[in-house]
Amino acid sequence: MFAEFGYGILVVSFIVAFYSLIAAVYGALRKSAAMVESSRRGMFLVFPLLSLSAAALVYLLITNHFEVAFVYEVTSRSMPTYLKVTAWWGGQAGSLLFWAWLLAAFTSAVTLRKWERDIEFLPWVIVVNAVTIIFFLGMVVFYENPFTRFWLVAGNVEPHMFAPLAATLFTPQDGNGLNPLLRHPGMVIHPPMLYLGFVSYVIPYAFAMAALITGRTDDRWIRLTRRWSLWAWLFLSFGLVLGGRWAYDVLGWGGYWGWDPVEIAAFMPWLTGTAFLHSVMIQEKRGLFKHWNMILVILTYALVVFGTFLTRSGVLSSVHAFANSPIGPFFMGYTALTLFVSIALLIWRWPLLHGETEMKSMLSREALFLLNNLLFMSVLIVSFWGVIFPLVSELFTGQKVTVGPPFYERATAPLFAGLMLLMGIAPLSAWGHSTIKTLGRAMWKSALAAAILTVVLFFTYTQNYIALIGFFLIALVLFVTFQEFGRAARARQRAQGENFFTALARLMGRNRRRYGGYIIHISMMLMAIGILGIEIFQKETQGSLAQGEQMELAGYTIEYRELASWPDEGKGVNFTRAVVDVYEDGIYLGELTPRIDYYFDSQQNMTIPGNRSTLKDDLYVLLVDWQPVSSMGATFKVFVNPLVNWLWIGSLLFLAGIIFTAWPDHDPAEEPLRAPQSTNQPSAAD
Repeated sequence: MFAEFGYGILVVSFIVAFYSLIAAVYGALRKSAAMVESSRRGMFLVFPLLSLSAAALVYLLITNHFEVAFVYEVTSRSMPTYLKVTAWWGGQAGSLLFWAWLLAAFTSAVTLRKWERDIEFLPWVIVVNAVTIIFFLGMVVFYENPFTRFWLVAGNVEPHMFAPLAATLFTPQDGNGLNPLLRHPGMVIHPPMLYLGFVSYVIPYAFAMAALITGRTDDRWIRLTRRWSLWAWLFLSFGLVLGGRWAYDVLGWGGYWGWDPVEIAAFMPWLTGTAFLHSVMIQEKRGLFKHWNMILVILTYALVVFGTFLTRSGVLSSVHAFANSPIGPFFMGYTALTLFVSIALLIWRWPLLHGETEMKSMLSREALFLLNNLLFMSVLIVSFWGVIFPLVSELFTGQKVTVGPPFYERATAPLFAGLMLLMGIAPLSAWGHSTIKTLGRAMWKSALAAAILTVVLFFTYTQNYIALIGFFLIALVLFVTFQEFGRAARARQRAQGENFFTALARLMGRNRRRYGGYIIHISMMLMAIGILGIEIFQKETQGSLAQGEQMELAGYTIEYRELASWPDEGKGVNFTRAVVDVYEDGIYLGELTPRIDYYFDSQQNMTIPGNRSTLKDDLYVLLVDWQPVSSMGATFKVFVNPLVNWLWIGSLLFLAGIIFTAWPDHDPAEEPLRAPQSTNQPSAAD
């Protein structure tokens, strides 16, 4: 009953969304306020409808209805309830429903806002969101139905939504269970964060398309979607960070980022979304980059759909991807169609998107932001080419040639270095006009301090020139950012008679975007320390040890003490755990317990490393193999990852910085439109 109910609600939701699309187009073209209002109410209704369908699916998951094919594929009796709930997005069909449900929630929230000032946007915002929801619901209703059940037909078990002739319902005794890799706490949260980021970017895109269709070329659509863009970036960033931590904890290769195609699929819209956040400030401040902003928001939406295609089509091999599916061509067709329509609208309105001022200096802040956009787009091109190269090679040569991490690292390293340099220069440049002399006078102290620190690191830590360049750029950005905090706080302190910390707090509260951005810059430099450490200085070894034997790596000594293996029938897992003692320069540091968990339901292993983490490095020990009798030995793989924990510290500060920036103080939609600039010089309040 619940399966039929859930599917029936899906069909009703699809019909209501389709009606809203038609009503919105008709109301906009005929200027019928009643039809537009009807369309708005229809879109508002889609969310509660999909919530009912989702609730039916979750009920089936947690109550072990294994006659439903999706429930059988992603759950088992041994799984705890919370994992059965998260299995909703652990498989292909459920994740598509989850995507549509989130978009319906966001669309409902948008339709509830006050539209009096922007009523001409409303029907077209509904159109874009309705088209997107219709596409995803169409995939669920017609191709990836999570409510399909097993039927016994002439002795064969077949999946169908409705009973074939002379068929009886078939219920397996147990399910396959969720992939063990997806049972990690990070993967419980990681997919929803990525989905939230993906879906959130549909809203700025919808307003951008509404602006193009209606011919409103001011920055109103940007102000309306500013907070949506920030929160989308937060969710997507959070998802990427959690994915990196998941990879570090359970994939067993001692790293956090492998330039996997599906990782890159989520990274590409993050690149364009980051460039968009920088670029919109120029339109708001100077009336420039209107073409850029439209291009970036179109690309972000297209890459969101393209990334969803990559994870669900089966065209690329990835530990993150779902299995082969017939929906791949539909995703490609939808991506191509929306991209074509968006570009056609952009070309149509191109003459109306001219800048209100001109760039007069190649070192002005707006010019440096333009260079920032170009560098982000260069990283995007490298990433996109690396992802599609296997498809291109297979098309022309018949062989699928995979592009590995060395390609990405060599191609993107100078681009990321350029972005770091811009983080150190741009905050000191002025709007409208800057010169080498004024920039040099503003940054020489920070540059000198960074140079001194780099010399100290040369004599005390490393002579690797790549690492030294990286550490210099990191230090430059940090010193410049702290200098900007101090300069602005002292200026307010003198003007208002406040103490330094009160002045700083009030200054940051008054301009969250600027100083939140500075916090994000600081956090990214902390993350860069961790990235440099693991990428350049990581050491690893592997060997088999008998009980009492030792291996050494980077000053650490690992001694194999014992191994035990036992089943836990309640959890459906067999645990195999080794115990190793760790010494550094002869001093006992403690024990680590790497293990391998074997899940009976899915018949798959999950590797859990033993970690010892400090700010200096991370000792990372993996149990690779073992003999049935522990005294006969076990095989271990050991990594020493210098500075890697700065990556996780920086990630936490990064998320705090985004939340600080996006935290509501006043509604940006209520702000007056940008007034012409009266000065080119930054002030302490900027």
